[in-house]
Order: sequence, then structure tokens, then C-alpha cells
Amino acid sequence: MANVAVVGAQWGDEGKGKIVDWLSNRADMVVRFQGGHNAGHTLVVDGKVYKLALLPSGVVQGKPSIIGNGVVVDPWHLVGEIEKIEAQGIAISPDVLMVSDNACLILPIHPALDVAREAAASAPGSRIGTTGRGIGPAYEDKVGRRAIRVCDLASEEDLKVKIDRLRAHHDPLRAGLGLEPIDPEALLAQLMDIAPKILPYVQPTWRVLDQAIRAGKRVLFEGAQGAFLDVDHGTYPYVTSSNTVAGQAAAGSGIGPRGVGYVLGIVKAYTTRVGEGPFACELFDEVGTHLSTVGREVGVNTGRSRRCGWFDAVLVRQSVAINGIDGIALTKLDVLDGLKELKICVGYRIDGETFDYLPSSLRAQAAAEPIYETIEGWSESTQGARSFKDLPANAVKYVRRVEELIGAPVALLSTSPERDDTILMRDPFQG
Repeated sequence: MANVAVVGAQWGDEGKGKIVDWLSNRADMVVRFQGGHNAGHTLVVDGKVYKLALLPSGVVQGKPSIIGNGVVVDPWHLVGEIEKIEAQGIAISPDVLMVSDNACLILPIHPALDVAREAAASAPGSRIGTTGRGIGPAYEDKVGRRAIRVCDLASEEDLKVKIDRLRAHHDPLRAGLGLEPIDPEALLAQLMDIAPKILPYVQPTWRVLDQAIRAGKRVLFEGAQGAFLDVDHGTYPYVTSSNTVAGQAAAGSGIGPRGVGYVLGIVKAYTTRVGEGPFACELFDEVGTHLSTVGREVGVNTGRSRRCGWFDAVLVRQSVAINGIDGIALTKLDVLDGLKELKICVGYRIDGETFDYLPSSLRAQAAAEPIYETIEGWSESTQGARSFKDLPANAVKYVRRVEELIGAPVALLSTSPERDDTILMRDPFQG
């Protein structure tokens, strides 16, 4: 049996929550390995909706679930999310949830800095379109070696020293943005107040994972966002502040790269992105409205509308390469029901030259014009189909053409938000 890493293969919002929840039935442990509470997962189980941000999807099924060291943790949000999920009847105990002791914290100063920067970005194209939840500033403190980590919550003296170090960096930044200096006593009091609510869940999770893998347990690594929001490989600077690709599953959870196993890329049957940045296949016509409306393309945690467009095979083929994707889960096929004609982007035209990949240059990305291939649509419904033979002939052709163009097979096919409306074509845990 293989471990499985689930990653978004586009710009996020591909339906990872449902797929991770579905795979959790076959896993012994679930690990979240990057990002923060800016990335939401929606799970629909027996008609009941669970909206998660920081909590790994395994908690809904009572599976041991880890928030790994690659995640930046807002402890106040985490406590609130635990309370919200418990109010829905899901018990969260230290036996179910474990938080890495070396994960870095999002502090109240981080969202404030995030929002102030976006507000100050007045030049055209200078706004990133962040969620304003402090993710970027928290990762900046992490790489700047001044972050407060989860383990620091156990020591008031350590917190005092680290807060002083933060002040040396943040107070000049805050002054430049018109913000008041950090109040060290108030921040310390906030951290000491939240500490006893977090510390019961804290463990050296790398050790827990090592023991589980040595015992032959099946581990599911749960990514957030998507490959083209990766800080290295995405449409920089319109990206998130962490590595979202499959390689981060190892570094962000504390295991060796061989432990990651099968890489499953989640791919929406069309393309969406949220926030600013280039999007060659974006649609502003009635088809774009159809995709947005029927697909209910609104952010789980932010409420932001998603931009919609045709399926971009160039983008996903590149994602297959940089993630080492073994197979994909194709989601939201049912949103295409009723469209007479479908288009797939098979290349870009940039300044008169044809490209079969997305260049790194922001100028080139913004200038990219899609080269489309047209495929006949279908009028029959695919919603709720649970067998490949139940799909309309043209839907099957569409799926097969997607496989050809991206260079990866479809392992799972999702036909509605419901957990059981999933067609299994190859079990990722079988490797």
C-alpha cells in the first residue's frame, strides 16, 4: 500500500476537500503540510456541510490528523474552528488532532500588516489580492528567523524574548504604514491566554509520522491552494507565500521524500482562480457566467467570487511535471452539462510565438493568448454518476482527451459535491 499526497493542480479551489474526505476512508492518518487558514475545504457528508480551514479533513471521520510544521497556525482561529466543528457533532481531542511543535504562529500583528500593505498598494497591478489573514507576513517572519513557534507557547520567558525580536523588525514597518507600535504586554497576554487551549494538541509530529509509516500505516498528505499559487512555480508575485507543490509534502510534515508515495493532482473540469494575476483562459461571456453560477464559484472562507474559464491543458500538463503527478481526480464535470460546445486550451500565443508551457515572466504570462481546441458538448446529466459507463459518450470523449493532453490518467472522477458521487478508476493507495 502507498501513501498518497493530494495537491491542487491549477490555482486552487479544485475540490480537494471532497477528494481528501473520500480518500480518508482508506487512510489511517491525514496530514496538512502547508498554507494557513486562507485555504478552505468544503466537505458534504450525508447532506451535512463542514467548512474547514486549518483542520485536516480527516477530523470529520475521527482519523488521527496532523497540522504539520509547514503550516502557519493562527491559534485563535484554530480554537474557534475546533469549537465550530464540535458544535456540528464532531469530537476533536488530542488523540484525533495533533499540531506540530515546530510550526510557526500567525499573530494579530500579521493580518494587520497584510491589510495595511494591500491598502497602500495604489499603483496599477501592485495589489496581490491576498485574503488579508496574515499568511504572507507570518511566512516572512519564519524565513527571517524571528517567528514565534507553537513550542514557544510553553514558556512565558521565551515569548518575551521573541516578542522583543519581532518588535525590532515590525515596529518600523508599522510606522511606515501608519500603524501603532506593537504593544508587547498585550501581545504576551494574548499568547498566554491562548496557550493552554493549544498545548494539549502539541507533539513532535515528525516522530508520530515516522512511527506510523514504519508500522505500515497509510498516510494521506493534504495540500492547500494549487500548483500555480506556489511561491516558486506559480504566477509570481500573484501567489501564496508557501510551496504548494507535492515536494512540500515531505518538508512540510517532517518525512523523507520517499515517504510521500502516490501523487494525486486535483483538477477541475474547467479553470478558476481567485484574486489578482494572469489568467489566459478567463471568460467574460455567458459561458463564464454559467461556470460561475452552476459551479457555485465562491470562496469557502473568504466569500470572494472566482474568475472562471475553459480548461487549460497547458497549465495542467506543466503541473503534472512539477508535482510528479501519478494520476488526477477530475472534479465538477457536471458543471459542463448542457454546454453545446467545449473548448480546451492546447497552447499559448505570446507576441506571435507559440508556447506549449507557461513562461515564468509576468509580462509573458499577461500577454498569453489561448489556442483552443473545440470539442462537442453533451446535453445529458452527469451529476451523481457513479460508474464510467453511466457517463454520456461525449463526456467520456472529453475525459479521454484531457488525459491525452495533460499526460496523466484520471484515477478519480467526481460528479457532485456528495462524498459517494465519485467514480473510482484507480485506487491511489494501491500505488
